Amino acid sequence: MQRKVFVPGVALLATLAAGCTGSSGTEDSAADAKTGEANTSVAAPGKYRTLREPCGSVDRGMLRDLLPGAATLPEEQQEKAYDGTAAVTYDTDRRVGCRWKVDSPGASHDLKVDFERVVSYDTDVSDDDRAKDVYGEQEIAADLPTPTRGPEEGEGGAEEDGEGSASPSSSDSPTPGASKAGDEGDPATGTPDSTTSAGTDTASGGTGAQAPEAPQGLEPRTLAGLGDAAFLDDALIRSGSTTQRRTVTVVFRTSNVIVTVQYSEHPALTADVPDSKELQEKTQALARRLAEQFSE
Repeated sequence: MQRKVFVPGVALLATLAAGCTGSSGTEDSAADAKTGEANTSVAAPGKYRTLREPCGSVDRGMLRDLLPGAATLPEEQQEKAYDGTAAVTYDTDRRVGCRWKVDSPGASHDLKVDFERVVSYDTDVSDDDRAKDVYGEQEIAADLPTPTRGPEEGEGGAEEDGEGSASPSSSDSPTPGASKAGDEGDPATGTPDSTTSAGTDTASGGTGAQAPEAPQGLEPRTLAGLGDAAFLDDALIRSGSTTQRRTVTVVFRTSNVIVTVQYSEHPALTADVPDSKELQEKTQALARRLAEQFSE
């Protein structure tokens, strides 16, 4: 009987070749999978992808309260005053604003609202985290004083309104080495990502000296229960010994949107000083109404 010839060297080579081929395929697949994971790992986008229309965000009832002089105007002028004037912007999905201004014999009132949707250009930094940095920069720029406590604080003071400490929140303050993604400017608005401190009221062109002379318990401070973080600034603008106006500003952040409400009163008589408590209450009431709208 003829026997088959067995060549061990050939079998061994075939086995080694098959083993090498199988091993190479497994390693290549694992490498491809890791590469795919790295390519799809990006920071989460913000909650808001667009912005509300600002001039229509303040209802007539609040405008009548905030702009008492409008009631003395002819009906046609009243409608124009309540409609407000939209701010010029390059991209209404990134930044919008509106302004209402009414003069009356007793005092002039000026109201501004600004909505900014923050977008991170760094794939490792989420829109919310970038918004935290931008908000934190504004809070630090406001230079809020250390709060003082007095016996009358319980009578309409900060604690009664649910307001917190005046020191910036550590969770919202910029951290060392934070992303510089938006520092070169916002292409949608043509302005830097971080805005000027709200309390300076640069938009109204004021040049007088500022003195935060709010009564005790109503000093500039952080606010609790408004968005994810909020602060209030109160500045009395003077020129020499005469009062020019008082401006109350509330800034709050909700996810990746920063909302600024600025309310000013300019008395006709230079000896009159606008009531800080009244202006703060009205400004906060509007800010809370806007926060409710964004949460809807």
